[in-house]
Amino acid sequence: MQRDLPGDHERVWPLIEWLDEERRPTKFALTTLPARMSRREIVRIYKERYRTEKVYEELTGEFGLDHFEGRRFPGWHHHETVALGGYVFIVAERAQHFSPSAERTRCPTPFRLAA
Repeated sequence: MQRDLPGDHERVWPLIEWLDEERRPTKFALTTLPARMSRREIVRIYKERYRTEKVYEELTGEFGLDHFEGRRFPGWHHHETVALGGYVFIVAERAQHFSPSAERTRCPTPFRLAA
């Protein structure tokens, strides 16, 4: 059994979320992102995890990404392609009808926003 030496580990940075209206910090995490990154960048990358989890949850729940029961790669590839294509279509429709900007009523290029 090999023991890890203290100098063999990456540096770990604490990431603490403390909202203005809270008396104490509410969320804690550890990250090994490089110290040369700005705080804003580190927080953006950390919060991207939530967005990724929501997309995966929607893909498995609504589009059946995890429902393939075949045995061959071509069938699996077709299933995943159709599921992801459907998701891209829905994201494009959302961007077109519910654009992020309050000034626009319709988004002229929803696929650029979806990508």
